[in-house]
Amino acid sequence: MGFSRRRGIINGFSWGNWPVSSATGRGLREPLRRSPMRSSPTVARPQGALSPLPYPMPEGFDEMVDAEGRVRSRWQPFMTRLAALEPDELSRRWDRGLRLLRESGLAHDVPVDPDSTGETGRSWALDPIPLLVEPREWRFIERALVQRAALLNAVLADLYGPHHLLNEGQLPPALLHANAGFLRPLHGARPPGKTYLHFYAADLARSRDGLWWVIDDRTETPSGAGYALENRQIVGRVLPEIYRAFDVQRLAPFFGKAREALARLAPRPVEAPLIVVWTPGPYNESHHEHVYLARYLGLTLVEGEDMTTRDDRVYLKTLEGLKPIDVIVRFNEGSYCDPLELRGDSTLGVPGLVGAVHAGTVTIANALGARVAEAPAFKPFLPALCRRLLGEDLLMPSIATWWCGQEREQTYVRDHLESLVLRPAFNVRADPIAGDSLDDAARTAVLRRLDARPWSYVGQEAVPLSTVPVWHDGRLHPLPLVLRVHLVADGDGYAVMPGGLARVGPAPGIAPGRVGRTRGGGTKDTWVLSETPAPAVITVRGTRDETPRRGLRDLPSRVADNTCWLGRYAERGEDTVRLLRKACVVAAETGFGEPELAVVLSLFALLGHLPLTTDYSDAATQEQALRTVLRLNADPSQPLGLAATLANTRRTAVSVRDRLSNDTWRAVAQINRIPLVAPPETGVLDLETPQSALESLIMGLLALGGLALDTMTQALSWRFLDIGRRLERATHGLDLLTGLIMVDEGDVGPALDVALDVSDSIMTYRSRYLAPPGLAPTLDLLVSDESNPRSLAYQLVRLEGHMAKLSPDHAFGLPTEEQRCMARLLADVRTFDPSKVSLDIAPPDGQIALGAWLARVRQGLADLNGVLTLHYFAHALETRPEMAGHPDLEAALAARDAERRPEIGPASPSDALAEGGAS
Repeated sequence: MGFSRRRGIINGFSWGNWPVSSATGRGLREPLRRSPMRSSPTVARPQGALSPLPYPMPEGFDEMVDAEGRVRSRWQPFMTRLAALEPDELSRRWDRGLRLLRESGLAHDVPVDPDSTGETGRSWALDPIPLLVEPREWRFIERALVQRAALLNAVLADLYGPHHLLNEGQLPPALLHANAGFLRPLHGARPPGKTYLHFYAADLARSRDGLWWVIDDRTETPSGAGYALENRQIVGRVLPEIYRAFDVQRLAPFFGKAREALARLAPRPVEAPLIVVWTPGPYNESHHEHVYLARYLGLTLVEGEDMTTRDDRVYLKTLEGLKPIDVIVRFNEGSYCDPLELRGDSTLGVPGLVGAVHAGTVTIANALGARVAEAPAFKPFLPALCRRLLGEDLLMPSIATWWCGQEREQTYVRDHLESLVLRPAFNVRADPIAGDSLDDAARTAVLRRLDARPWSYVGQEAVPLSTVPVWHDGRLHPLPLVLRVHLVADGDGYAVMPGGLARVGPAPGIAPGRVGRTRGGGTKDTWVLSETPAPAVITVRGTRDETPRRGLRDLPSRVADNTCWLGRYAERGEDTVRLLRKACVVAAETGFGEPELAVVLSLFALLGHLPLTTDYSDAATQEQALRTVLRLNADPSQPLGLAATLANTRRTAVSVRDRLSNDTWRAVAQINRIPLVAPPETGVLDLETPQSALESLIMGLLALGGLALDTMTQALSWRFLDIGRRLERATHGLDLLTGLIMVDEGDVGPALDVALDVSDSIMTYRSRYLAPPGLAPTLDLLVSDESNPRSLAYQLVRLEGHMAKLSPDHAFGLPTEEQRCMARLLADVRTFDPSKVSLDIAPPDGQIALGAWLARVRQGLADLNGVLTLHYFAHALETRPEMAGHPDLEAALAARDAERRPEIGPASPSDALAEGGAS
């Protein structure tokens, strides 16, 4: 298209006297469109539907009722069936739905500071009343959004290719070069099929006449598809009879198409391409959705540190070695994806990724740099671009938008600021500024910023959103609605998910840009009604017969590390709970001043909870020490305490959520919902409240251990989980035995009682010996008895079995370093003679000094842990050429681990020995 110099609207932007609005493509001679606002005390009472529950007459367009307060035809059957439920019944059902949502671990939560206790912040609620959309209306939405996705993909292909739109004057250069979403190092990259936009989402809202408009485009990492699928499953379980009564189009076929489309993107001809879902990590607000989609689609969830590049190819770092990655489903912001070519301060990316993209050895969905097309500043130009690139008119208009990078548009926005909304021109996620909410000082400040950087802002029409009924406190309330619809590139076109993420604002009258997950409000399921019976499809099914496979060793080393630490934290929590429970039981049953309580408090001192030099034998000291211990363990800011350990259990579980069963995850979530109440610093020490919480925690932690044992396939992830448990339990057993040498040899009875009780072996001892605990029998039970699940020997036997399974096939039958460590440890334990043990530091000839023997075994565990760290958890450093054979590799690993978990320290000086270099 040539460059035309006539006045007026030239090729999509203004060269004359009138600025362009994205709503019409015409000048401002046409007045702004307004949605009518009604102010009426009328109460809508749907005939025969929830008649006892009034529905306030909304202002403007409402999804359920018309301007006269009558229920719309598509809603009448739904409301009739809903009315058959008593209000209390709906509330009871929805309480169950919210419980299912919490237990799934996929609640729409906004994470708080990563350095906090690992709890989530504000919850984004799900509403039980779905949004209903008629088939005819949905067909138009599908056509319009397929066209829009194709248009934006064509725009991206030109911006990262020949630049025809810039050369022809279709787009002003500032629109591109002032846009941080445009990644210059990606210019010239050619993805397969010239598809840059593999996933696309549009935020829609109603106009005053009930037609849909596009509020925002999402081209970078559109989120919400997983939440929409989750909403469908929860609402379908809570309202099953109503859901079955309607022919609601199913969502599973859309995800099946997405899975097949991703497989076709592989740049190399392989039967089973390696497709990964790239998440920024557990502190991203959408991490739960990333986990959910990876599990649902059967893909591998990875973080940046799981990948590396070699010779312009991207690899997954696994325990078996490097595996070439074919397709990356990206949820990481583009500018953070390669610290070598893009943002140098990024710790989330993969150095060399841009080079692999240019080499065509990997496909990234969406393509790096796709964010440029979602900028609000593009909206005024889309009608002309659609005619230029697709040869047709834009079917669905955008919200009226004026880019202030043009003088006429800037003047208009300044003059009409009170009736507009001001937004950043290139950041769709930023909060808008409502012009009518500004006082004189704020207005002056805003205009000053606008004049300084006019190209950085757009003005948009302040459009009142339509409303939709929301169930809250046993009543229906009209709240503003924004509907997000998702599309996936499917061959030469796009497939639309027959539904969407319906989002509602927290209050009436809210601006479109303020309806979202991080701004409060809620979400709904969207039911697209079908004219034909919908098939009952709930899961994605493959199209090929796969060859059966077992025993894969493609576990990323990061996952192995975190899974091992999940086992350690869970076991550490259980051990701490048992010690706390023992202290509370002794204090409650026999009072303070008892030798057993002195032993328990001395063990807490060994673990770093109390001073080691204090004598804990008198009653007053015991009471104050127990109060201190209870307060420390209830304080999540204390890294050695129980609350922090449980938070770390949840944190590591979140990082490997895709490897855990739903039941296992629910057990983790349940444990973290049990409150730990700190006693006051002074006054009567309440022991009943902590005992109740500790009993609940014991049951929850035991359930977690049992579920991990019985529900996880005994593959590598399960093995590393159990390795963590066995290492931690062995270390705890050594701590309990250390308590024996902290007392006088003639007064060892209380220490033996504590060791047997805390290790859950007291009943076994009594059934065997029918006598008070003795030193040799106790040591035999807790050290040498390989049939006792709590003994040191049992832990080592289990570890020996795991080491044998971890041995790679290329070891040629020779023992690995970890197997040699296990052989030395087992030799120490199996040759241990409890009858020759002495508690003296320098025992007579022929006797074993228990303290020295415990130190030797502890060092053996530390050696084993160090070997595991170097062989299985350190691939992030080992696979870098500059670190291969580095003499200070272990120090580098320790520095990495300190950076990754600065809040986590060893439970005690003795624990530091056992943990070695692992994190």
